[in-house]
Amino acid sequence: MLLPDFDTCYLAVRSRDPRFDGWFFTAVRTTGIYCRPSCPAITPQRRNVTFHASAAAAQRAGYRACKRCRPDATPGSAQWDLRGDLAGRALRLIGDGLIDREGVPGLARRLGYSQRQVNRALLDAVGAGPIALARAQRAQTARTLLETTTLPVADVAFAAGFASVRQFNDTVRAVFASTPTGLRAAGRPDAAGDPDIGTITLRLPYRAPMDLSATLEFLGARAIPGVEQFTDGTFTRVISAPHGPALVTLSPGDGYLACRATLAEVRDLVTVSARVRRLLDLDADPVAVDDALGADPALAPLVSKRPGLRSPGAVDGFELAVRAIVGQQISVAGARTVLGRLAAEHGARAFGGRLQFPTAERLAALDPATLPMPRARGRTIVTIARACAEGTLGLDPGVDRGDERARLLALPGVGPWTADYLRLRALGDPDVLLAGDLGVRRSAQALGIELAGGRGDWAPWRSYVTHHLWAAH
Repeated sequence: MLLPDFDTCYLAVRSRDPRFDGWFFTAVRTTGIYCRPSCPAITPQRRNVTFHASAAAAQRAGYRACKRCRPDATPGSAQWDLRGDLAGRALRLIGDGLIDREGVPGLARRLGYSQRQVNRALLDAVGAGPIALARAQRAQTARTLLETTTLPVADVAFAAGFASVRQFNDTVRAVFASTPTGLRAAGRPDAAGDPDIGTITLRLPYRAPMDLSATLEFLGARAIPGVEQFTDGTFTRVISAPHGPALVTLSPGDGYLACRATLAEVRDLVTVSARVRRLLDLDADPVAVDDALGADPALAPLVSKRPGLRSPGAVDGFELAVRAIVGQQISVAGARTVLGRLAAEHGARAFGGRLQFPTAERLAALDPATLPMPRARGRTIVTIARACAEGTLGLDPGVDRGDERARLLALPGVGPWTADYLRLRALGDPDVLLAGDLGVRRSAQALGIELAGGRGDWAPWRSYVTHHLWAAH
C-alpha cells in the first residue's frame, strides 16, 4: 500500500509536517474525522489514530473530512505518477474523470484487465476501490462548485457526476457532516459565485517549494499562437475537454495556482482541473526530488539555484506529439509559427475566436503534402494522427509507458528522442533522462556532468535532471 509505516506517519502528524499532505491521511477514532498530517487542529494520541493512503479510504472507513484543514483538497500523492503498474495507471485515469464518463467497465477496458483485478489492485494500493475513489472525487468537485459558483444545488449534483440529488445529499452529509446549502453558506468570502455560471475560479494546491512563475514561463515560451497566450505572467489556453472546449487562465497565487476555467459543460471540471495539474506538475514532491538530486555534488548547484523545479506535462498527448514532430531540427520560434498555422487552418474556433488544437481525426484525414513542413515530417504527423484516431496509440496517463514507447518507435519517423520526450511530458514519467538532446548534452558538458550509462543513480527523478539541464543551457 502507498503508505509510510505507522511511526513515520505519527511523527509527521506530531510535527505537523506539510510535506506529507496528500501522501496519507490521519483519522481520529474519538472524533470520527480525518485530516491532513499538517492539520493544526489535532494532537491525537497514538492509540486513537489510523492512517489511510487516500481520502477515499478514510471516507470508506466512515470518517468525515475536517472542516478546518480540508484534507480532500490536498495535492495528490507523487507516488501515483511514479508507479507504472495497474494501480498507478488506474489512479491517473480516475483522476481524469474516466469513471464518470465510462464507469468501472470503461476503466477496466482502458486498462486491459477485469473489473475484479482493477478493484483488487486499488484496494491493495490505496485502500479503496474505483467507485469509492470516484465518490470522493465527486464530493470534492461538488464542494468546489457550491463554494465558487451560483449553480442551483440540483445542477451541482449532476455536474459533479452524481446520479441523483438524493445520492448527492447523502454523500455530502457523510463526507463533510453538512448539507449542500450549509457548505455554500460556509464558503470562503473570496470565492463568491461568478455571475457566469460556466466560469469557475479554483485554487489548485501544490507542495512547496515551487517557482510557479518559471513553470508558466516555460509554457509561455512555447505558446501556440491562437491556442495559447502568455502575458504579464499569466498563461491562457483552450483545452479540449470530453464535453466541449474549456478556456483556462493560470496565474500564481499565494501558495497556490489560481485557475479561472470557463467550461462548455460544468461536468468537465474534474477533467480540466486534473489536466491543468498535470500540465504544471502540481502533484510533484519537490523535497524528495531535491534531496535525491542535491546529494550529487555535480547537480547540487543546479538544485540550489532552482529549488522545486517542475517537469511540465501536457493537456493532450496527441497535441504534444505533433509539437514534438514539428519542433525537430527547427527553433522554438519556428515551431510556434508552424503550429500556429496548423491550428488556424485545421482547429475549431471557441470563446470569441480562440483556437482549439486540431484533433487527431482532423489531421488523420489530411494529405501530408498539404502540411506546412517537410513531406517526411508531415507523413509522420498523419501516421500518428491515424494511430490516435483508431485507438492503437493512447498517449494518455492511463497507458503502460514502456509499451507506449515501443508503439511509438514502431511508427515511421519516430525515433528515440521523440518517444522519450513524449514519455516525459505526454505520459508524465518522472524518470526520463533525455541524454541525446542537444541542449541537455551541451549543458552537461559545460558543467562537467557525466551522462553516460543513463545515470541510474538519479532514478526515479531523471526527468527533473533533464529540466535542470535545459534551464541551465
